[in-house]
Amino acid sequence: MTCTMHVAWDERLIQYDFGPGHPLAPVRVELTVELARAFGVLDAAGVTVAAPQPASTAQLELVHDAGYIGVVQRASGGQAGLGAATLFQHGLGTEDDPVFPGMHDAAALVAGATLAAARAMWTGTAQHGANIAGGLHHAMARRASGFCVYNDPAIAIAWLLRQGAERVAYVDIDVHHGDGVQAAFWSDPRVLTISMHEHPATLFPGTGLPTETGARGAEGSAVNVALPAGTRDAGWLRAFHATVPPLLRAFRPQVLVSQHGCDTHWSDPLANLEVSIDAQRAAHAAIHRLAHETAGGRWLLTGGGGYELVQVVPRTWTHLLAEAAGSPIEPSTPTPEPWRDYVRRRTGREAPGLMTEGDPAAYVPFESGYDPAEPVDRAIVATQNAVFPLNGLMPAH
Repeated sequence: MTCTMHVAWDERLIQYDFGPGHPLAPVRVELTVELARAFGVLDAAGVTVAAPQPASTAQLELVHDAGYIGVVQRASGGQAGLGAATLFQHGLGTEDDPVFPGMHDAAALVAGATLAAARAMWTGTAQHGANIAGGLHHAMARRASGFCVYNDPAIAIAWLLRQGAERVAYVDIDVHHGDGVQAAFWSDPRVLTISMHEHPATLFPGTGLPTETGARGAEGSAVNVALPAGTRDAGWLRAFHATVPPLLRAFRPQVLVSQHGCDTHWSDPLANLEVSIDAQRAAHAAIHRLAHETAGGRWLLTGGGGYELVQVVPRTWTHLLAEAAGSPIEPSTPTPEPWRDYVRRRTGREAPGLMTEGDPAAYVPFESGYDPAEPVDRAIVATQNAVFPLNGLMPAH
């Protein structure tokens, strides 16, 4: 399908950097942008790329407490007058979220990039808006969490609501529960949050059970698909298609926002799902189709987690950007040699040679039959039973 897309990008976005050895290494975003450029995705007809401005304090306050923003600002300048206890209270100075110079400015720029992509999409400048450096979905109103200082997807959703959006859907396929976005809109029936993640019994942040369905007055607006460790392509895609499309079709969002963390990959060092790049690419394409089917093509997409920095993140997010541009890359396509040279120079590692891992990304639809002995099917049933009736749907089993 022919699409237009605005990509919010500035090399300053890689300044969101917790330092050497931290899993959230900004080189993963740098390599993604270089691969997308090498394929011509960012120069394609209908694609615009522009440097964003940092989110203002007022924009950050759409989600975050003013006192917390002040602590981040002070900590960014050297922690003047801040004790360790104050930092810890706000989730800062931890192994996950160490303080670094310029942290506020860097985090505000990530939020500003997602806002710029949202603005382009909402005003009709482009059908789709993208911030591949975004997706910091764990940050809470008053504290940092899970490598996330400011919650850019939640800020963009809150901004869209201020602009007049009446129904916004958020789909999160990161391996970790999208807890910060869920928390931000827990009581707001205008926002449907769907998170498909590894079960909280085996992975941070320890939330995201199917029984978490929203506050009174917003029952059914929070959806959680908690998958067992070891889930592979067929089960992951089966769970996605059993839950996400019917809920979006019932909700009829005016805007679809999605977070595409690729830490579901089998090689990711921080999690335990067993998904391939090919299945991730299939999910990107499915979300794109659903944006056109259910939201009039209004789609805001972000990156997210992903800690295999060379083999996984650049390929899956380049597939995502190409898909959103309406020019998907054939999976068997070789990666461009200039990009492979760039990876060697930049990281000292060998880059992947193809845009595929050779997996079929096939699945059997859940509607074909429920197997109570299959853990993935039990996870699907738990989610459907918890939220389908609240959204006017009948569970499929």
